[in-house]
Amino acid sequence: MQSFFGFVSSVLGIYSLLLIARIILTWFSRGYSQSGVVQFLTRITDPYLNWWRQHFNLRAGFLDLTPLAALATLNVLQSIFASIAAVGTITLGVILAIILHAVWSMVAFLLWFCIIVLAIRLVGYFMNRGTSGHFWHIVSSISEPIRFRITQALFRNRILNFVTSIVVSMSVIFAVWLIGRTLLRLLLGVLVTPTPAQQYMEDPSLFGLLAEMLARHLT
Repeated sequence: MQSFFGFVSSVLGIYSLLLIARIILTWFSRGYSQSGVVQFLTRITDPYLNWWRQHFNLRAGFLDLTPLAALATLNVLQSIFASIAAVGTITLGVILAIILHAVWSMVAFLLWFCIIVLAIRLVGYFMNRGTSGHFWHIVSSISEPIRFRITQALFRNRILNFVTSIVVSMSVIFAVWLIGRTLLRLLLGVLVTPTPAQQYMEDPSLFGLLAEMLARHLT
């Protein structure tokens, strides 16, 4: 029975890698949408992504968070099956830890995404780019609401200059990430004692998740 769960876990892991490849190709596939690789990945992964889009509204402006949620769900299922395959059983604490880890992976990704967008906006300011051009318009449309909400929450009616408000916003988001990471480690320590099957939880980030998945299937 454990071999069956291991097989299911491997299938889910492979499908997750195909999903990641599909997401990456959407960034660079302009002019190559008719290639065999893209068409294959589209047929395999789009039904799953479309199901998420039909049942959940996960779009925020220019951002489509559907792939992130879809990947996190696959990782939860894969991790549950992998844990059962490794030890023959699974506890409620392990399940909760897996779900908590997946949720934090999405949150951590979004926090770092905000930091990167704010940093790009700051670079654009020093380059006198403003909002000219499609790229800088998108960056501004994402960064400005973030900057405005954070500075308003902290300073209310006090007016900060642009550079200070950007730096403060990035610092606040980084502090939230750092606190969240620390709390996650504490909660995971309460919920489950790490075993070789759960060592990936030591890196509670989306990048750790992807690295663990790649290592599991490519080594």
